[in-house]
Amino acid sequence: MKKVLFICTQNACRSQIAEAVVGQALEGMVQTFSAGTEPAGVHPLAVKVLEEEGMDISQARSKHIDEFNGQAFDLVITLCGGAAESCPFWPGQGKRIHVGFDDPAAVKGDEAKRLDAFRKVRDEIKERLVNVVREELGL
Repeated sequence: MKKVLFICTQNACRSQIAEAVVGQALEGMVQTFSAGTEPAGVHPLAVKVLEEEGMDISQARSKHIDEFNGQAFDLVITLCGGAAESCPFWPGQGKRIHVGFDDPAAVKGDEAKRLDAFRKVRDEIKERLVNVVREELGL
């Protein structure tokens, strides 16, 4: 089974969503993991928008990339979107690519507006990232 690591700075939103969405879509073909350089806890709205899709990450935790030192991955994908963000670098083994997504946690406003931002990123990850992983791993 192929192993995929998703990396974003805080391992709170995009990488957590990617781990769950890609893991479910490619179940039995890939194992998915996520990490960050500055773990900040899983964002509650990430949990909520995945619950809407029948995925439960309520017990997930943000992990530092150091937890994966020495492990080999078939594919490592960084997800930070904006040029102002510093996206972490993975020094370990595995093909490395970047597929950027906007940070839904950066959206200001009421909960409805913020939820829409999280849903948009979830849906973009579902539409784009699953196909990228398939193509990169030849699945």
